[in-house]
Amino acid sequence: MHIPDGYLSPAVWLAMDVVAVGAVAGSARVVEKRLGERQVPALAVTAAFIFAAQMINFPVAAGMSGHLLGGALAGILLGPWSGTLVMTTVVTTQCLLFRDGGLTALGANVFNMAILSVLAGCAVWRAGGALPGKGNPRAVAFAAAWVSVVLAALAAGLQLFLSGRAGPVVLAAMLAAHALIGIGEGLVTTAALSTLGSVRPDLLEAERV
Repeated sequence: MHIPDGYLSPAVWLAMDVVAVGAVAGSARVVEKRLGERQVPALAVTAAFIFAAQMINFPVAAGMSGHLLGGALAGILLGPWSGTLVMTTVVTTQCLLFRDGGLTALGANVFNMAILSVLAGCAVWRAGGALPGKGNPRAVAFAAAWVSVVLAALAAGLQLFLSGRAGPVVLAAMLAAHALIGIGEGLVTTAALSTLGSVRPDLLEAERV
C-alpha cells in the first residue's frame, strides 16, 4: 500500500503532509503526558512485530504494493495515540531506510497506514466491546483489522484518483486486493492477540494510551 514518489500531485501530498504532521504531533503530546513505564515494552514489541510483517510486500496495481499493515493490532494493544506513533515510526523507517514508499508521499502513507488504519481499528474494537457481553473478542479483532486495511486502501486510492493517477478500474483492483489482504490481516491480528494473551498477558493488561 506504500505510494511511491511521483504518483501524487503536489496539492495532494502537501495536504496530506499537513494532516499527518498535525495528527502525529497531537498524538505525541498525549503520549508524552500519559505514557508509563509499564507500556514501554508493549510499544517495543508491537513496533518490532509490525516492522517485520510489513517487510513482506507484493504488487497490487499502478505501482502500489500490498502487505500486512498492523494498524488495528497497534491500536488494540496500545491505544490510538501510542498506536499512531508506533505505526508512524515503522512507516517512516521503511521509507527512509528501505525506500518503501516515496518521500513526497510519506505524509499520505503515514495518514493511510499509521493514522487512519489505527483509528479505524480502535473504533471497531471499542464498538465491539460495547456490544452485549462485549461480543466475541476474536471476531471483533478480525473485523477491526479487516476494516482498517480496506479503509486505508480506499484512502490511498482516493489520493491517487485526486492526483489523476488512478481511475475506477485501479480503485476497484486496489479495494478487491486489499479486501483479501484484510482477511489475512484479521487472521494474523487475532493470532497475535491470542499468543500475546498466553505468553505476555501483562502486555494486554497495560493501560492503553
